[in-house]
Amino acid sequence: MFCVKSSPVLKRTGPERIPFKWLLSSRRLRSTSAGAHRTSVDFEETREVYKSKDSLELLRSLVVFKLCSFDILVDKNKEIMDLGKTILGQRAFSQFMKMTFYGQFVAGEDHEAIRPLIQKNRAFGVGSVLDYSVEEDISQEDSEHDSRLSAADKVSEGSDRMEEKYGAHKQFEDCAGGVTGARTYFDADEAKCDQHMETFIKCIKASGGSSMDGFSAIKMTALGRPQFLLKFSEILVKWQRFFTFLASQQGKDGLEALEQRLELRQLQDFLTKLGARGDFHGWFASRNQETSGCIDMLDWRSLIDGRTKTSDLLVVPNVKQGELEPLLLRFTEEEEKQLARVLQRMDILAKHALENGVRLMVDAEQTYFQPAISRLTLEMQRIYNRETPVIFNTYQCYLKEAYDNVTVDVEQSRREGWHFAAKLVRGAYMYQERERAAERGYEDPINPDYESTNRMYHRCLDHVLDEIALNRKANVMVASHNEDTVKHTLQRMNELGLSPTDNKVFFGQLLGMCDQISFPLGQAGFPVYKYVPYGPVDEVMPYLSRRAQENRGFMKGAQKERELLWKELKRRLASGELLHRPVY
Repeated sequence: MFCVKSSPVLKRTGPERIPFKWLLSSRRLRSTSAGAHRTSVDFEETREVYKSKDSLELLRSLVVFKLCSFDILVDKNKEIMDLGKTILGQRAFSQFMKMTFYGQFVAGEDHEAIRPLIQKNRAFGVGSVLDYSVEEDISQEDSEHDSRLSAADKVSEGSDRMEEKYGAHKQFEDCAGGVTGARTYFDADEAKCDQHMETFIKCIKASGGSSMDGFSAIKMTALGRPQFLLKFSEILVKWQRFFTFLASQQGKDGLEALEQRLELRQLQDFLTKLGARGDFHGWFASRNQETSGCIDMLDWRSLIDGRTKTSDLLVVPNVKQGELEPLLLRFTEEEEKQLARVLQRMDILAKHALENGVRLMVDAEQTYFQPAISRLTLEMQRIYNRETPVIFNTYQCYLKEAYDNVTVDVEQSRREGWHFAAKLVRGAYMYQERERAAERGYEDPINPDYESTNRMYHRCLDHVLDEIALNRKANVMVASHNEDTVKHTLQRMNELGLSPTDNKVFFGQLLGMCDQISFPLGQAGFPVYKYVPYGPVDEVMPYLSRRAQENRGFMKGAQKERELLWKELKRRLASGELLHRPVY
């Protein structure tokens, strides 16, 4: 398990787009001469955009979007829903929700109820990412974490700098306090994890039975104990930050993640002075003849992969003891078994996905779980993405480290010869992450503003698009409601000669949002998907609450979508088509 084999690769000469002018020139020439790749998409022709909707659906969208633009309704949405349930009673409240918010953003209560909507969308060129959206909030009691992370490490002069460079953030300390949930499953019982797995299997089968080449979304926190995921994330972060600190000691501070390389002789000498006994130089030299005396981040990460054989090398500084300590000091035999069980559940889901012609979309979660989630997802990608992209990881581009995460994983997929597959999102937990960072006094992991997040998104996207053009083994879902981002993607596809029929670049939007983007793309032949949540009304309330919070900025700014909806309603009224029924 977790075995990495490095091999010679075609190098990029910089962290930005592919520098090979011959590649870009040939792509543009092919695109210009063929002419077929330059598909024009009109996002404002309302008759075509909304021909899959009847007029009542358009009116509901207008009402819901307007209500979501009021801050007080968003801020107090849980209290308002609880009050409505008390006044109306459960049955009347459920019916009201189905006529408004639930009906707008949720497909139905079970996999049978959602089938008509999925089939209708498919008829108009839009696929589905099925998502069973029953959520559980994380309470302080549920998230009790018996593993505490000591602050990173003062072992010599410059100890404060070592702590800053190598130490895991305090976000991993005292994880029991004040963690409020967003779609995270926190039942520590293994039987509950198996129940969640069975739910995902049903979702996979529903996706396979409802549409071709669909996706099914899964949450890693549903498949493993949160205490384990927190602890594994802690280990991964400490190990990565220690690499960054060691690189700074060799004058590589401030470089991109893939440009930081450690000279093995210097590394061995430095760690020996700190008290390490392992033979780093000998281990890397014996396993990889291509190192030329240096290792990079991927080589360093491979030590974690083979931890049972390299336990003597897995050491990090301890601030309290003033010396190196084993990284896996508190990683117990039971936690090794938990790791195996999570991977086993993922393996079962991946096999069901293959059998049903479905791809798995592993959702991103909070930063204190994400290192473990990404690492476990990558392990499954290495197994199942050999021939075709079956498992997609999710990258949240509002994180400051998003570009490093994308580029490192792309490089690993190239070295090992499997299909890189990613969903790029801006991010889902901004308010929660910022509040928690402020409460606990660690650096905000989120980019400072929306524009910097946009730049990060486009930077990550361009890197993957260039990789698709160069290697043809990368795949990306552009999960965005931003029309400029979609237009940027279309432009870059034209520049690189990437055709919609290549099925390498996908687009995704949430159900009930941005139909003016989704349906024109689908009708123009692009692979586009709606994220389709479903589940019982009462149990989906936490999902709706979270969506209201995280999309508040979009809802307040959805003026253009409301204008298009009004324009289409007025056109139907003037043309006598107010009773329009979709034909498919």
